[in-house]
Amino acid sequence: MSGIARRTLGPGGVEVTDLSFGAAGLGNLYSPITDEEAAEAIDTAWDAGIRYFDTAPHYGIGLSERRVGEALRARPRETYTLSTKAGRLLEAVDRPDGDDLAHGFAVPATHRRVWDFSADGIRRSLEASLTRLGLDRVDIMYLHDPDDHAEQAFREGYPALERLRSEGVIGAIGAGMNQTAMLTRFVRDTDVDAVLCAGRYTLLDQSALAELLPAAEKHGTAVVIGGVFNSGLLADPRPGATYDYTTAPRSLLDRACHLKAMAERHGTTLRAAALAFPLAHPAVATVLVGARSPYEVRDAAEQFTATVAADFWTEARAEGLLPAHVPVPAPVPGKDPA
Repeated sequence: MSGIARRTLGPGGVEVTDLSFGAAGLGNLYSPITDEEAAEAIDTAWDAGIRYFDTAPHYGIGLSERRVGEALRARPRETYTLSTKAGRLLEAVDRPDGDDLAHGFAVPATHRRVWDFSADGIRRSLEASLTRLGLDRVDIMYLHDPDDHAEQAFREGYPALERLRSEGVIGAIGAGMNQTAMLTRFVRDTDVDAVLCAGRYTLLDQSALAELLPAAEKHGTAVVIGGVFNSGLLADPRPGATYDYTTAPRSLLDRACHLKAMAERHGTTLRAAALAFPLAHPAVATVLVGARSPYEVRDAAEQFTATVAADFWTEARAEGLLPAHVPVPAPVPGKDPA
């Protein structure tokens, strides 16, 4: 599909498409899907032009990695970019009992997660991920949610990733989190190629603009933006919709509904605006969208490549729904007024 472009992430030359596939849903996030449905979702993403896929051991205690690897394995390895994460080792339990829904995944509780950002833990995590993926390498590896493990992550985990990159085992390294403060520290104090920031640079939350994005732009660090729908509210604002995995407060629901009505007045959708918004900042390399079905993938690709009228952004600023200093997408020649 036209409209999905490629960008280089970091000095190592790792390429990402500016729309990318987040595979948490392929780990049976909240409810199960079949292996066939997971494969069809990735096939649909491929047909749409997406070539960057992100997964993690945490997603379905390994199920997402296994499904992603199975779907990509037959494709030429140089034609796509794959990232996974480290920080939670998976240890088999002697007597599996129940499911993993306490962590959000509808899978049998066959393993437990063990936090480990040590150098040995990082290498063990990578080896286990490669086994589950059935591949000989990943292109990007992130430290995953080191919020409560900062000391070990900076002292041991990051240097381990740096060594793997220098050895040519990994093309690019970084950290992925739902907060901006520690990601900003990674940008300023380390030599990461990229950071994955979820939910903190959206139409409803621009907190990444305070420090993280300016720091990334200054240091030449790429930013991957996930969670552009804030876990659902910006995809379908209605009573009971979720914002950051809990029921959205009334004030944010009203704001999202206002943005949706405004988008529709300007001939577009709230989903299209939410997907377009992050890439207006020069530090942002790609928008990572989670999907679990061919329909969701097709919709994301169609919305991503749709034109959002310049008047939408002008009105959003005029009504105080977006701060005046926030970058917005430039008008499309021949489609938007100058």
